[in-house]
Amino acid sequence: MYKLDKQGEHELMAYCLVLQVVLYIMCGNYLNRLPIESSMLFFENTSLRRGKKVLFEQASFIVNPQDKVGVTGANGTGKSSLFALVRDELEEDEGDFSKSNGIVISSVRQETPSVSIAAIDYVLQGDEELIELQKQLETAEATNQGEVIGELHQKLADIDAYTAHSRAGALMHGLGFTAEQENLAVNSFSGGWRMRLNLAQALMCRSDLLLLDEPTNHLDLEAVIWLEKWLKAYQGAVMLISHDRDFLDRVVNRIAHIEQQGVKVYSGNYSDFEIQRAEHLSQQQSQFERQQKEIAHMQSFVTRFKAKASKAKQAQSRVKALERMELIAPAHVDSPFNFAFPELGHVPAPLLQLKTVNAGYKTEQGEIRILEQIGFSLVPGDRIGLLGKNGAGKSTLIKSLVEEIPLLSGERVAAKTINIGYFAQHQLDQLHPEMSPIQHLQRDYPDATEQELRNFLGGFDFNGDKALEPVAPFSGGEKARLVLALLVYSKPNVLLLDEPTNHLDLEMRHAMTVAFQNFEGAILLVSHDRHMLKTVCDDLYLVADGKVKQFKGDLDDYAKWTLEQAKLESQSSNQQLDSGTTGLAASKKEQRKLDAEKRKQLQPIKNKLKKLELQMEKTQSRIDELDKLMADPSLYEDVNKEKMLETTNESQLIKAQQETLEEEWFELNEKLEAAEN
Repeated sequence: MYKLDKQGEHELMAYCLVLQVVLYIMCGNYLNRLPIESSMLFFENTSLRRGKKVLFEQASFIVNPQDKVGVTGANGTGKSSLFALVRDELEEDEGDFSKSNGIVISSVRQETPSVSIAAIDYVLQGDEELIELQKQLETAEATNQGEVIGELHQKLADIDAYTAHSRAGALMHGLGFTAEQENLAVNSFSGGWRMRLNLAQALMCRSDLLLLDEPTNHLDLEAVIWLEKWLKAYQGAVMLISHDRDFLDRVVNRIAHIEQQGVKVYSGNYSDFEIQRAEHLSQQQSQFERQQKEIAHMQSFVTRFKAKASKAKQAQSRVKALERMELIAPAHVDSPFNFAFPELGHVPAPLLQLKTVNAGYKTEQGEIRILEQIGFSLVPGDRIGLLGKNGAGKSTLIKSLVEEIPLLSGERVAAKTINIGYFAQHQLDQLHPEMSPIQHLQRDYPDATEQELRNFLGGFDFNGDKALEPVAPFSGGEKARLVLALLVYSKPNVLLLDEPTNHLDLEMRHAMTVAFQNFEGAILLVSHDRHMLKTVCDDLYLVADGKVKQFKGDLDDYAKWTLEQAKLESQSSNQQLDSGTTGLAASKKEQRKLDAEKRKQLQPIKNKLKKLELQMEKTQSRIDELDKLMADPSLYEDVNKEKMLETTNESQLIKAQQETLEEEWFELNEKLEAAEN
């Protein structure tokens, strides 16, 4: 064995010591990097301001791959600004925010360009790498670069480019578009449907992180169920701003809640967060009395309702939901909303009836019948939720009940003392821009004192100067709250509600749910908010195939039913395709004759559709022009008052017209699809 002298021993010891230090530093650096490298987003004592206002400060949390994070908090607390920070549109004011290198982030555009390209081509633009490779391939083919062409085809194959068109079509179908709509120009769609296109485009991107800000606002229940399933299968991370608590419950596994200028992260879904927060807030004794009052309201309703809870599965699930609401009530003790419907006294029965009604629209070419031979009634205490896919006739039924469209035939019978409270999205545009919330009430109720009206509006969070400000610059949520406030103050005994929760935050939705539970009249509700349907409605009715029938089951059963229907439609299409290719259905000559007869029968419907599309494109173009005019602050100056009134009135009229055209288009398209199948 080789023996070291004294000097050699000292040198070896020194070498070993250096090696230990190097290994320690390397391991230390590796371990220190692990949280950052294994996370997509890293917030360390991060603070964000908008102007002088502090949105949040000293926020420290990470977002890992495959995390599904629900971002919650009151309006104005900084949820959208947090997204802007992640998109590099803002910079942190203090602390540190960083992202993993090379991650692809996809988010939904808030504006849709008014372009004439086909809708499916617009959706395909979400895959930016695909579009870039296709451009490079066109250039290579034009210049005969054989080797480059081969490389590009391989890259396209690697990103599954050859199925991109079918994937885009599947996204559009899931979000409620028909096959015919795929090739319509983007600028032929209304604002709500353009937002669906933006969502489809964002989902088309092969991303590592998906940012979704209120994705369900413009969706119906069927599209919400589809999106929920899609997000569960999505392999990347998601940050989701939503006021739909059931959607949050089914999608997210963490909650980042912004309040009191801080961000606190909770494990679990929204219900888990609510319970954890409730445990904390229940200790706030100053709020105890208000909390107990709210719980008492809920408990009295549960007690009354339990007597008939055995009648249906839907009833049982509602009781459970209400009992759970008692458990989480403390989580809402600091809500700014506190209102209730006034007591009604005697309520007549029945309140409203439709007898053997045919409902739909009259056009120059004739009637478009949507609902046939409908018998329907509302009595005090009814809590009915309407189900059915877009275009099936839910809005047609409500518009027939409220006499917004005339019946094609049959009879509408209303009680003498009926007072309908009707909510639909187009009513937000019928507010007077130059009038304040209090002026809207004073116009209809001149005998009420200003203090009485101020107190009432305070329950909808229109406090202080906010009650005196013109509504023109109000957000969509503020306008929706004002329309609901006007509805509540009118003392209705029938509520017809078509998507009342759009633009409203979780606290306002909770306050509405409590108010609806204690309402003494009848409620007919269309909503994609499953939590509200569960906790408000006793009975579910399905609008499908021109009929309105009671749905036997609860919302989970309905979700299964919609998936089964989609599968059956897909199988039917495949069978028709197989039949067409094998020629088993008929001889070629007979088939051509049958096809010709079918085309002849369907041509009038197709002609009506084309005419409606032209009208929709024309009205949408005018809506865009008016929106630009109304976005100009100078329009609201005193010197332009006459022009402002003229512009806003035209905007209200044309938007209502566009909504009617869209309803006709979808319902006529449903009829065409049914005939073709």
